[in-house]
Amino acid sequence: MMDNAPHSPLRHPVGSNQVGMRQFNERIVLQAIRLHGPLPKADVGRLTRLSMQTVSMIVDRLIDDGLLARQPRVRGRIGQPSVPIALRADGAFTIGIKVGRRSLDVLAMDFVGNVCSRDVFEYTYPDPAMLFPALEARLARTNAVLGARAKKVVGVGVAAPLWLGGWRDFLGAPPEALEAWNEIDIRARIETMTGLPVEFAKDTTAACAAELVMGQGRGIHNFLYLFVGTFIGGGLVIDGRLHGGPHGNAGAVGSIPLARSGTKPARQLLHAASGFVLERIFADAGAPPAAAHDHRALGPELWRLTEQWLDTACPAIATALTNASALLDLEAVVIDGELDRQLLREIIRRTERVLDRFEWEGMVRPQLLEGAIGADARAMGGAILPLYAHFAPVHELFLKPAVEAAL
Repeated sequence: MMDNAPHSPLRHPVGSNQVGMRQFNERIVLQAIRLHGPLPKADVGRLTRLSMQTVSMIVDRLIDDGLLARQPRVRGRIGQPSVPIALRADGAFTIGIKVGRRSLDVLAMDFVGNVCSRDVFEYTYPDPAMLFPALEARLARTNAVLGARAKKVVGVGVAAPLWLGGWRDFLGAPPEALEAWNEIDIRARIETMTGLPVEFAKDTTAACAAELVMGQGRGIHNFLYLFVGTFIGGGLVIDGRLHGGPHGNAGAVGSIPLARSGTKPARQLLHAASGFVLERIFADAGAPPAAAHDHRALGPELWRLTEQWLDTACPAIATALTNASALLDLEAVVIDGELDRQLLREIIRRTERVLDRFEWEGMVRPQLLEGAIGADARAMGGAILPLYAHFAPVHELFLKPAVEAAL
């Protein structure tokens, strides 16, 4: 689980010139360059508020450690040419693992966030007796792809549903297969398997982390994140920080109840807007369920069925977003998923049309934005977890820099 212990929010990730702050200041410098791109030492000093002497010493040390690299001189119109300092892609590596309800993803990521390898294993439901041997084989293949670079892997990040054994009736899985997850500590199991430190987050929280660090989150401080996968789920960013909540389950939009019909229990959003619902619509019509996640869902043969799903999913999403906006005062809602990008845009367009009909008095309507990461978001978010655990300035993950205010 992610560390959700209370601590003082750090609004200004700036450094200190005091003795004994070496590692903290190194991480401040790395964070500034990660967030703003290659920077001359003078700009690093201005953003971090460290003295030029301190910045120069830190940068030189991080270059010697292989984490930073000098780039070619850049000539400006005024003053001396500057030498931008950039993250070195091969400075460190992480492994991200997404354990999902329908697939296992294993990817390796370099220090700047490039995906070096990706391996996928698909299944009907997550049977641990089958899944862990498959994971071990894919980790071995990942190490083989990395070769000598595998020595620079600093950790593993795991993204998985908090209740992997839940909703078994919805998935049609044998009870005994999913009940086994109640006795499994995924984090400890993978630590034993890899011999590396393992960070853990809810799968859609990890996807939200990827969007925060590498996508739309670079310019937004408060947003709700939705990911349409097998189930629809989400994450939450408040004041530029990933907010996990005391149980690591903040942003669990899939569990938001919808309006109740008669005496039946209220359905949840996941029963209306999940990719699995579209898969079942296709299967009932004799079409391949996998078509729900690619361009075939937009083709003339299946579009009528896709529209049937959209007519239910988009109003349900709009209702959930309106309730969330009233409670959280959101700047934006970012929607992503493992769907064809055109279908994702259609979800956003139709949800906007539903929101147009809602009463917004007393609330500020958030903008809807398309996510930038896509199907890899959960595994990439997993890979980001150890990257930030080892190299972010403080224990609190995913800082949004108020150093922007210093520009």
